[in-house]
Amino acid sequence: MSPSSILPSHAILALADGTVYRGQAFGLPVIGAGEVVFNTSIFGYQEILTDPSYAGQIVTMTYPQIGNVGVNPEDEESRRPYLRGFVAKEVFDVPSNWRSRQSLDRYMQLHGIPGISGIDTRALVRRIRDGGAQVGVLSADPDQQDSDALVKRARSEPGLDGCDFVAQVTCSEPYRWEEGLWEGVTGQLPRRPIPETKFKLIAYDFGIKRSIARQLVENGFDVTIVPATTPAEEALAMNPDAIFLSNGPGDPAAVEGVRENVRRLADEKPLFGICLGHQILALALGGKTKKLKFGHHGGNQPGQDLATKKVAICAENHGYAVDAESLRAAGEPVEVTHVNLNDGTVEGLAHSERPLFSVQYHPEASPGPHDAAYFFGRFREMVKRHKAGENVSGVDVAGGRGPTGPPTRAVAE
Repeated sequence: MSPSSILPSHAILALADGTVYRGQAFGLPVIGAGEVVFNTSIFGYQEILTDPSYAGQIVTMTYPQIGNVGVNPEDEESRRPYLRGFVAKEVFDVPSNWRSRQSLDRYMQLHGIPGISGIDTRALVRRIRDGGAQVGVLSADPDQQDSDALVKRARSEPGLDGCDFVAQVTCSEPYRWEEGLWEGVTGQLPRRPIPETKFKLIAYDFGIKRSIARQLVENGFDVTIVPATTPAEEALAMNPDAIFLSNGPGDPAAVEGVRENVRRLADEKPLFGICLGHQILALALGGKTKKLKFGHHGGNQPGQDLATKKVAICAENHGYAVDAESLRAAGEPVEVTHVNLNDGTVEGLAHSERPLFSVQYHPEASPGPHDAAYFFGRFREMVKRHKAGENVSGVDVAGGRGPTGPPTRAVAE
């Protein structure tokens, strides 16, 4: 296997600060503009490519060789990619994996995504890390290779602040989700039975990953996914046992009308939020969010449980974080349960009086480590205790002080 020469044409990545990278085009020969970020995962590029949380962004992979296992339908995290461009050091066009159905290049062409390879991704990552995330323009169009014009365009493009990208990725109408985890090769993986008792769950789609929906099914939830703008009264009329707030893209403060809905739902039902859902819960409880310098994107973030001091290596994908001081100022009885050991940002919240908790990272992984997968079991435990009439709070189950709930089934790589 060798790095491909997928397309003979050149490509340019131009940043708003005037930096220009020249390389080789792959994917569709078009122009994409968005905030440039980097992801430190060493596998799972297809899951990254199809994660709706990357809407409005150009993703740079720090791992140097991308595309060598191709793509397949089982690993898609959404109905299509929403990112604006893809950057890699080396791209392979002849995949070698029994699950592969097509090459990365072909997949990106079919979905209209431009890419650039052959650049010094280490230099690009250092620039983002040191100077912060900024808007870039990626041109794989052979007729649009004027670097000055592309830099000018990058400076005129909006970033993520103030933009509601959830409206671009959410579903248009409610639907049931019944698919569990991928079963792998028959007889090769031990499987735990899905709990017989099902709890009715309404999952708000802010850009939900399919792996999250699969984990909810595995933990005994009857899942109905609804659009992000679904009024609280409409969701409550479905008589759910609990509410789930999904991951999603962009600025949480810019998502129109959602925090009011969540505030109403949090008064009525047990609730669990992941990533953007975590941030929106914090906003609904009176907190604020802030933009990070370059965000957390990858599968090697250390999240510490403050109750036990145990550390889980976590998968994360977010450019904003909850402002802990704003939550304290709001006066709501909310505790910070987990923090990121790299920069001290909030990784988990729990209400001390009501059955509400959330985490900033992705316990479903896909891609990433599975250290935090137990949170789905803790959510089920909280819903079970609440439904039984127990006065349970988020703090009772979210941190190390509470039971872990039933273990989740292993995910096949």
